[in-house]
Amino acid sequence: MRRIVILFLICIDLISFAAWPASASEPAKPGVLNAGKFLQAGKFLQAKGRDLVLPTGEIFPVRGIGLGNWLVPEGYMFKFKNARAPRDIGQIIEIALGAEEAARFWETFRDRYITREDIEFMARSGFNTVRVPIHFGLFMAEPEKGGEERFTGPGWALLDRVIGWSREAGLKVIIDLHAAPGGQTGVNHDDGTGFPLVFYVEREKRRTTALWREIARRYRDEPAIFGYELLNEPISTYNDEDILNPRLEPFYRRVTAAIREVDPHHIVILAGAQWDQNFRVFSPPFAPNLVYTYHKFWSATRRDVVHEYIAFADRYRVPILLGEAGEATNAWNREFRTLNETHGFGWSFWTYKNLSTPSTVVSIRMPKGWEKLAALGSMNAPSLEKANLTRDEARRILNDYLDAVLFRNVEVRPCYLRSLGLAEALEEACQAEERAAASAPKKAP
Repeated sequence: MRRIVILFLICIDLISFAAWPASASEPAKPGVLNAGKFLQAGKFLQAKGRDLVLPTGEIFPVRGIGLGNWLVPEGYMFKFKNARAPRDIGQIIEIALGAEEAARFWETFRDRYITREDIEFMARSGFNTVRVPIHFGLFMAEPEKGGEERFTGPGWALLDRVIGWSREAGLKVIIDLHAAPGGQTGVNHDDGTGFPLVFYVEREKRRTTALWREIARRYRDEPAIFGYELLNEPISTYNDEDILNPRLEPFYRRVTAAIREVDPHHIVILAGAQWDQNFRVFSPPFAPNLVYTYHKFWSATRRDVVHEYIAFADRYRVPILLGEAGEATNAWNREFRTLNETHGFGWSFWTYKNLSTPSTVVSIRMPKGWEKLAALGSMNAPSLEKANLTRDEARRILNDYLDAVLFRNVEVRPCYLRSLGLAEALEEACQAEERAAASAPKKAP
């Protein structure tokens, strides 16, 4: 184990030199743009044909990672089986700590979960893009009596900060509306009612459109912005697809028009219906500078799995982005990534950081006693007493968790990075990790 740690520390130093985005003075590989040069050139990324390019014609191959759980908490990333939506997770933390301490917990959580050190590590590892899921509730409050929207909340400062760090590190930023007003998916991670109300209720349509217009107004001159992903995974398979699917593209048109009133430059990213996988909802592209995104988990890694997206890209000459994939084996990551790269698709895997898992870039060490908190979050009628927890114990566990999420305390997964074709300097550390895993005692079934 000591040898693995030493190898890892040595390799991290090597990555600092080997994988950091090149400066503007360094020549780019022919036809391929490095992220550092892109940002220092002060240009906006554009969709041209099937590629993402600069006016010079240099291609930007997307190599991204999603910042899941940071601004949109998800229950499985806390090992909660019942409290899955952000509001439900918030209730568990409030039961554990009380309202006042719970508010402080979330403030510290957001400050520590993604830091400058995390962003710099992503850049050193070879990523050139970060996808930032956001929750509308961190960016807007309930409207005034007259109906005027109030764009206020802690999300703006947090987003400004991560964009600034990304700009300095040479990374591009996708802003992904993961939880829209009213909900867009109809499942837990949109934090809605269980129905995608943004497609039913005019008020939610107006609020979502207004939020995107404000985001675009604020960041219209920001070169670190890759683009605006209007909705994450709209219209799940649990909803009335026949009624809702025809409403998706018209809503995209409405939001895109509002964005273009204030920002004519940045890319707009459109997700397919049903977990981003159904592109049959789309007509020919209705505007320039559009990118289409799909998600795929736990699938086969054959060409027929992505045939629909290849055909769409070829027919309409538009870029395709694999917006989420992963949470599988490293072998699957490698095969599916390679499949997408072969057909000219950029990618952003899911997710950067998670609790005690091998299938992320970095893994949070599980605090002692976390199983009690996980039990609390898995109950239908949660209480400290039923979870055999005292408030003092819950406080200690959650404070340990807040320390564990800091970059200096996480476990880096070298083999995960290598499965994405990144961090060549970590190859030896990956081999050591694989040997350690092979020699570890097998758990009883």
